[in-house]
Amino acid sequence: MSKQNVVITGASTGIGYSAAKIFIENGCRVFGSVRKEADGEKLSRELGDDFIPLFFDVTNHSAIESEAKKVEEIIKKEGLACLINNAGIAVTGPLMHLSIDELKKQFEVNVFGLMAVTQAFLPMLGAKKNYALPKGKIINISSVAGQTSMPFMGPYCGSKHALEGISNSLRRELLLYGIDVVIVAPGPVKTPIWEKGIIKEVPAEILNSDYAPMLSRLTHEYKKEEKQAMEVDDLSREIYKIFKAKRPKTHYVFRNNKFTKWILPRYFLPDRVIDGLIKKLLKF
Repeated sequence: MSKQNVVITGASTGIGYSAAKIFIENGCRVFGSVRKEADGEKLSRELGDDFIPLFFDVTNHSAIESEAKKVEEIIKKEGLACLINNAGIAVTGPLMHLSIDELKKQFEVNVFGLMAVTQAFLPMLGAKKNYALPKGKIINISSVAGQTSMPFMGPYCGSKHALEGISNSLRRELLLYGIDVVIVAPGPVKTPIWEKGIIKEVPAEILNSDYAPMLSRLTHEYKKEEKQAMEVDDLSREIYKIFKAKRPKTHYVFRNNKFTKWILPRYFLPDRVIDGLIKKLLKF
């Protein structure tokens, strides 16, 4: 019996790396995208023969197409069981001080890059007439920020809101081919993003702006969140369960303290109440 083939973007670190490891441990062959050859070599050594690196940045559409053809040649008539769109970045800071180029960069990676990858691999998932193999599944990694918003996270929240809207439309369009699209929205996860800091590389004009004290307080709050963050391998095991599920939910939220940090503010508290709590917390 041939191994199930899975493509995971952003496999060099964090959720992508962990997912590649967990899927391989469970008998899959993983094609993982990285941007540097050194990362591909490192992952191949660590994860073994069932990891095959793909070299592309999700904003480089010609490289995506080239590597997709490589995957198609390798898997031949086996088909692609799953595409996990994980690659992403976080542009942070007060929206009034961020350049339009920074906003474009956020969406180029998290939204347009995701769709470029999806379009390249859809035929291998079964998006064509008379496809005889089992249909594949798409798992898009969003965030709790895909349905909630915090100050200074506007570009990231906006991109994840867009990701979720596109994912829902795509799922309904792909009913034609029997390909499912599932959204996975984690809260804080223990990945290298915490080592770098959520609010990072703040330009001098922002550090000298009226928002500086609030940024400092928010950074302090995120450091407290880090201590309660989900273990990345635990999240990857949940993603694997979703991959294997015959009829998964369309949207999953994985968040520690889920009732107080997700259900209560998302479904019960009015926006103005949450605004007031944020104002009090960050001392606007």
